[in-house]
Amino acid sequence: MSRILRASDMQPQPWKNGMGITREIARFPTDAGNDDFVWSISVAEVNSASPFSTFPGIDRQIVLLDGGGFIMTLDGEQRHALTMPLVPFAFPGEAWVDVEMEGGATRDFNLMVRRTQAMGRVDVLTGPGSHVMPADGVLLYLAQGTADTLDGPLNAGDAWRPDTSPIELHEGAKALLACVTSRD
Repeated sequence: MSRILRASDMQPQPWKNGMGITREIARFPTDAGNDDFVWSISVAEVNSASPFSTFPGIDRQIVLLDGGGFIMTLDGEQRHALTMPLVPFAFPGEAWVDVEMEGGATRDFNLMVRRTQAMGRVDVLTGPGSHVMPADGVLLYLAQGTADTLDGPLNAGDAWRPDTSPIELHEGAKALLACVTSRD
């Protein structure tokens, strides 16, 4: 099985609440559903002020990829402006999240981790240069530019399931590295 996942192979599917579109990149275990995955990674398209789906027991990290972004209101209290691209924001999946658009449509990267089983984070890598992948790196998403791996080249929107071999990010390239550590 190829460790490179091409953007063109990531098919759109409805959000859990049916109010938006997401493109799942990967999940573990691969045959898990929404109620039993350990981690899931996707890119969502936010085109309107629709509330987010809730995921009780899940820790979420969201990163604006492109577009004007939006203001998130969590449980009617905490507000967060997701308007700066490539800045991860963590929040609990059971939070009720209302959205106020700051412009047109946006795309965002999402890491969801079942908190009783694992902990997750999203690291931002920038090029040019070589980056060695950490042992807890489960997926690298190329947000901008181009890169080379031992498995082949990546273009913006492609993802790679890394081992500990390095990735070479070219000038202007930016990547999001999803890292997951088991709580065992």
